[in-house]
Amino acid sequence: MTMHAKHEVPATGSSTIDIPVDGMTCASCVGRVEKAISAVPGVSEAQVNLATGKARVTLAGGNTEAVAEAIRGAGYEPGATDITLAISGMTCASCVGRVEKALRAVPGVLKAEVNLATERATVRVADGGITPALVAAVTVAGYEAKPLDEGRSDDGDAAAARRQAEQTALGRSVIIAALATLPLLVIEMGPHLSDAFHHWLYGRIDAFMLKLIAFALTTIVLFGPGLRFFLKGWPALMRAAPDMNALVMLGAGAAYAYSVVATFAPDWLPAGTDYTYFETGAVIVTLILLGRWFEARAKGRTSDAIKRLVQLQARSARVLRDGVESEIAIEQVRVGDLVLVRPGEKIPIDGEVVEGASYVDEAMVTGEPAPARKSVGASVIGGTINRNGALRFRAEKVGADTLLAQILRMVEQAQGAKLPIQALVDRVTNWFVPAVIAVALMTFAAWLFFGPSPALTYALVNAVAVLIVACPCAMGLATPTSIMVGTGRAAELGILFRQGAALQGLSEVATIAFDKTGTLTKGRPEVTRFIAAEGFTEEEALCLAASAESASEHPSAEAIVAEAKRRGLALAPAADFAAEPGLGISAQVEGREILVGSARLMAERGIAASAFAERAATSARDGESPLYIAVDGKLAGLIAVADQLKPGTAAAIHALKALGLRIVMVTGDNRATAEAIAARLGIDAVEAEVLPTDKAAIVKRLQADGAKVAFVGDGINDAPALAQADIGIAMGAGTDIAIESADIVLISGDLTHVPEAIGLSKATMANIRQNLGWAFGYNVLLIPVAAGLLYPLWGVLMSPVFASFAMAFSSVSVLANALRLRRFAARQDIVAAAPGAAPATAFGRMG
Repeated sequence: MTMHAKHEVPATGSSTIDIPVDGMTCASCVGRVEKAISAVPGVSEAQVNLATGKARVTLAGGNTEAVAEAIRGAGYEPGATDITLAISGMTCASCVGRVEKALRAVPGVLKAEVNLATERATVRVADGGITPALVAAVTVAGYEAKPLDEGRSDDGDAAAARRQAEQTALGRSVIIAALATLPLLVIEMGPHLSDAFHHWLYGRIDAFMLKLIAFALTTIVLFGPGLRFFLKGWPALMRAAPDMNALVMLGAGAAYAYSVVATFAPDWLPAGTDYTYFETGAVIVTLILLGRWFEARAKGRTSDAIKRLVQLQARSARVLRDGVESEIAIEQVRVGDLVLVRPGEKIPIDGEVVEGASYVDEAMVTGEPAPARKSVGASVIGGTINRNGALRFRAEKVGADTLLAQILRMVEQAQGAKLPIQALVDRVTNWFVPAVIAVALMTFAAWLFFGPSPALTYALVNAVAVLIVACPCAMGLATPTSIMVGTGRAAELGILFRQGAALQGLSEVATIAFDKTGTLTKGRPEVTRFIAAEGFTEEEALCLAASAESASEHPSAEAIVAEAKRRGLALAPAADFAAEPGLGISAQVEGREILVGSARLMAERGIAASAFAERAATSARDGESPLYIAVDGKLAGLIAVADQLKPGTAAAIHALKALGLRIVMVTGDNRATAEAIAARLGIDAVEAEVLPTDKAAIVKRLQADGAKVAFVGDGINDAPALAQADIGIAMGAGTDIAIESADIVLISGDLTHVPEAIGLSKATMANIRQNLGWAFGYNVLLIPVAAGLLYPLWGVLMSPVFASFAMAFSSVSVLANALRLRRFAARQDIVAAAPGAAPATAFGRMG
C-alpha cells in the first residue's frame, strides 16, 4: 500500500515520520503498538492513531527498519511501498554498500537493496512521498539516482540506451588511451628489451626529451580517458568512502606524480632513485578501461533475456471499433476491444478468441516448442506469433496486466533481489577498499624502512601494485550477474522466480510435495478403457451410456459424453433421468432403460456383473473408476474413467528422484486410487483423503524434521500449502490466488519444468559459489603477492602493469562465468531420467 505522510525534522536534529500500521482494531492494539515502538533504541516518542491507522514516530538516532520490525513483533504489519531507482556511477561492491547505507539512513526507509549488475535500487518505504529525499541521499553519497515508473516500457529502453552510450564512450576512451600508451611502451620498455634499440633511440633523441614525450603521452592518458577515475575517486576519498576509482586514482596518480618529480625535480629524491614510471600509470589506466569495456559488454549480455522479452511486446494492434478497422498504438487498446490478427503476425495483447482458428507459437513466453491450437473460446497471449489462420479476439488484459508485462515485472524483481549468500559479501565489501589502502600504506612503509636499495623505488612500485591488483568489482558482480542470467534463462524456459531468494531456496529443497488433481493429472476424468459385453458392440453400448449421462453434470459423465463425441457418435435425448448418489444414474434412451454405475447399483437391480468383476478390480488397482453399463436389465459393458496423468508427469517424477529428492503426493482422493497412482509413478509417500484445509498442515508436518519442503499446486485450495512451504511452485494454468501465493510460477503448467527449475537453481548457486570463490580467492592470494610477500623467498615481485591486467581480468572472468548459465539445458536429462532409462547422476548442463 502507498501512503503519503508528512515528514517533520525538529530542531533537535531528530526526525518524525508517519508509518501506516495494518491490523489494528481497538485501543488495546494501539497500546501494544506504542509500547513496541517505544522500546526501540533511538525512538524518543511514539503516538499511534487508530482512526488514521498510523504511528507517528520521532527518531533520534534510531532507524525505521527497527521500528518496522517492532511493529511486526507486536503482531501487526507496517504499511509499505516499493520504489525503484536507477543508480549511475557505481563501479564496485563498495559503491553498492555506500548507496545502500545512504538510502537506509533516510527516515521512512524500511529496506534498501542495491544491485550492481542491474544498476538499480529497490527501496521499501513507509511513505511513498519520500522519493526526492532518496534521490538527494544518493546524490550526497556521490552517485546519481532516477526514479523508475513501474510498467513504463520506455524505462527499459532508456536503461539500454544508457548502457549502450556508456559502452560506446568506454570503447572510445580505450582507443584514445591505447594510441597514446603504445608509443609510450615503445619508448619506456623498448630500450630494456633490446640493446640495439636502446642505442638507436638514445643516439637520436636526448634522454630528457624522451622523458618529456613520456610525460606528455601519460598526461593525455591520465587526464583524458583516465580523468573519470580522478573525478569520481577524489570526492570518494574526501568523503572517507574510497571506492575502486580511488584505488586506480591513487595507484596511477602515485606512479605519475613520482615520475613527474623524477623528471622535473630529481634533486628532491634520494640519489639513484630518479626513475620514471610514466608507462605504469598509462598502462594501468588503459588496461582498466579495457576491462571495464569488456565488463560493460558482458553486463549487457546478462540482461539479454529481459531485452528479448521486451522485444516480444507489440507496438501496435489492429482493432475493430464501431465497425471500423484501424491500427492503433498498443497503449490505446482497451479491455473489450475486438482485435484482429492475420497469419504470421504477433498477437499484441491477452484475450479470448471469438472468431477463427489457428495454431499459435507460444514458445517465446511458455517455453513450449509445439504450436498450440486456438479456436473460439481459447485464450491467447500477447507477444506470441499467430501461424496460419486469421483470428479475431476480445481484449481481456492490457498494459501492465498482460501476462508478458507480469513476466517482465517478475523477472526484473527477481534479478534485483539479494540472496542470503550475498550477506557475507556485503560485510566484507564494507571495509574492503579502506583495508586495501591501509595495506598499501603498510607495504610502502615496510619497503621504505626495511627494503633493499633503492628503497623508495621498491616502496612506490609495490604500494601501487597493491592498490591496482585489488578488485572489489569482482566481489560486487559475483552474485547479481549469476542471478540475472539464471533468472533470465529460467524465464526463457517458462519458469518465473517471483522471489529472488527462491533461486537459492529451491536448490536446498529435500522434499517436494505435489497436489494430485490438476498438477500431476489433467484435472478432468477421461475414459481409459471400454469393454462391450456379449451381444453389444462398443459403439452401441457407449452411445447409449453417453446419451443417458448427457443429462448429468458429474465429471465421470462428462468424460463418457466426451469420449462418445470423440468417436463421432450421435447421442439421443434422455428421458426420466435419475441420479442415485454414490451408485450411478438411470434414464430412458429411445425407449430402452439404461443404467450406468457401480457394481452395487447392478446388484441392487438384480443384474449379474460377475463377468467383468476381475477387469473392474484391475481398473481399480490402476487408480481408475470402473462403471458398469446395463441396457434393459442386461449387462452391456464396462467403462473405466480416470483423471489421466499429464504427459510429462512420469518423466518429471523420475528426474526429481534422480536428483535425490523425496516425493510426496497430497490428494483428497481415496487411498486406494492415490496409492495406485503413486505406485505407478514411484512416489515415496502418499497423503490421501486430505481436506483442502489440511494441506498446509501436512506441509508443516513434513517440515518438522528440518528438511526444506517445496509444494507444487494449482488450485485455490493449494494457496495455504504454497504459502506454508519453504518454496511454493504454482502451475501457470492455475488460479491467480495460487500463483500469488507461490515463489515460482511454471507458465505452461508442464511438470518437467519442476526438475528444470531445480537443476537451474543448483547450477546458478554453483555458479555463484564459483564466482565468489574466484573473487575472494583472487584478492586473498594476489594482494599479499603484490605487497612483496614472495620476495624474501624467491625474489618475486608483481609489476603494477601485471596487477592492472589481473584486476581487469578478474571482473571479466566473473561475468564470463555467469554468462555460461545462458546455455543451461535440462530437457535431455529429464528424458534420460524417464522410466526405462538409466538413472541420471547429474542434472542440467551448461555448454
